[in-house]
Amino acid sequence: MTFPKIELHVHLEGTVRAGTLLQIARRNGVPLPADSVEGLAAVYEFRDFAHFLEVWLITTGALRTERDFRQVVVEYAAEAAGHGAVYLEGIFTPAEPVGRGVGWDEVFTGYCDGAQQAAELHGVQVRLTPDIPRRYPLEAAELTARRAVAYRDRGVVGLGLGGPEAGYPPEPYARAFALAKDGGIGSVPHAGEAAGPASVRGALDALAADRIRHGIRAVDDPGLVGELAGQGVVLDVCPISNLRTGLVASLAVHPLPQLVTAGVACSVSTDDPAMFGTDLTADYAAASQLGVSPRDCYQAGLRGALCDQQTKHQLQEVGEAFDWAGVTAAGQE
Repeated sequence: MTFPKIELHVHLEGTVRAGTLLQIARRNGVPLPADSVEGLAAVYEFRDFAHFLEVWLITTGALRTERDFRQVVVEYAAEAAGHGAVYLEGIFTPAEPVGRGVGWDEVFTGYCDGAQQAAELHGVQVRLTPDIPRRYPLEAAELTARRAVAYRDRGVVGLGLGGPEAGYPPEPYARAFALAKDGGIGSVPHAGEAAGPASVRGALDALAADRIRHGIRAVDDPGLVGELAGQGVVLDVCPISNLRTGLVASLAVHPLPQLVTAGVACSVSTDDPAMFGTDLTADYAAASQLGVSPRDCYQAGLRGALCDQQTKHQLQEVGEAFDWAGVTAAGQE
């Protein structure tokens, strides 16, 4: 039995394993670069970031219907539950399928239905945080924000901002995030992954970020690190993703321990597990190798979770009931 885990940063499109992608693509009549699980597994083998984007587009291009979106959530919940997950916040990018002709409500309904089924079938509490893609027109940002508010009662708890930080600072998206905030939706933008502290600062100041996804480059500004610690802003850190994309040269030099030592709460997540060849157990183990205990990861996840207080209380009880002393430094019992 693994220890309980909370995951706050996982792109649902990036959880689709080869077998599921093959099934969905066949169902929708979408051609793929290989027609077997083994062949697709070879396509999935990470080479560089450009290749990651290629696989991302192959995957997202196959997702066409409400049934597809629902299946993606339920299948990842099953996988995550096998690694001890009790709560996760799934990211999806609705503007991408909408740009291919899928309806906004079909996308949101599919993911929301999937979150409900995930709890029923696998006991994992799933909340949703649609992402605004930086490369899309600002109109798409506001439409995403409005739909997020409309689906707040169906498990949508946050609004994110994803895509390349270079050339796309947070500030232009302030109106979309203000719309979401006014509607009771949290702010969870990606910032400080590839770009420096200014990206994190912009997310805090312009987008009123409740949490920062990645945020590891904040370490380059000690004053900003102090502010994050003082304000209790949680960073969603994805160690193996950072290795795969080359943002850190090796696990040994990852800034996670430096951030934690400075008092910053850091949750641990997989980011895009199917595409980066990782899973929750592996990422929590990486954090343990860096000296961050599974219990601290869980507590940071609890602090950063955007769910209602009743769910938070249940998650707190799970954490308090577990014998964390029995978890070894390797992140396993």
